[in-house]
Amino acid sequence: MSKGILIIAPIFLALISSISIADDDSRQFVKLPEMMQKHMMSNMRDHLVSINKILINLANDQLDQAAEIAESRLGMSSLKSHGASHMAKFMPEGMQQAGTAMHRAASRFALKAQEGEVLPAYNALSEITSACVACHSGYRTR
Repeated sequence: MSKGILIIAPIFLALISSISIADDDSRQFVKLPEMMQKHMMSNMRDHLVSINKILINLANDQLDQAAEIAESRLGMSSLKSHGASHMAKFMPEGMQQAGTAMHRAASRFALKAQEGEVLPAYNALSEITSACVACHSGYRTR
C-alpha cells in the first residue's frame, strides 16, 4: 500500500464521519448571494485539491513542492487570487477568523516544510486542517 493512501485514508474517514444530517445541522447558516456561494464553493474545492497535492508531495518526500503549493494556493499570498477581501464582508466574524487562521497556518506550514523535516511539516499541516474543521463545524452556506 502506498504512503499516500495510508495518509489520505484516515483523513478522509475523519471527514466523512463528522458529516451531519441536514435536519440535525446546528451549524450557523451563512446566507451568501448565489454568485458568492459558487465562488466560495469553488475556493473550498481548490483548497481540498491543494491539501491532497500537499499530502502526496509529503508522502514522496518532496517538501519544497508541498511548501510551494501551500503558500501559493492556501497561504497568505493566495488571498488575492481567492477574492478574500470581497468574500469577507459576507462572513460572520468567527468564520473570517477561521479562514484567516487557515491561511496563516498554510504560510507557517510552507516555512516548516522548507526546513526539510517531514514530521514537523505534518504537524504544521494539522494546523491547516484544524482551521478547516473548525470553520466547517461551525458554519454552512446551504
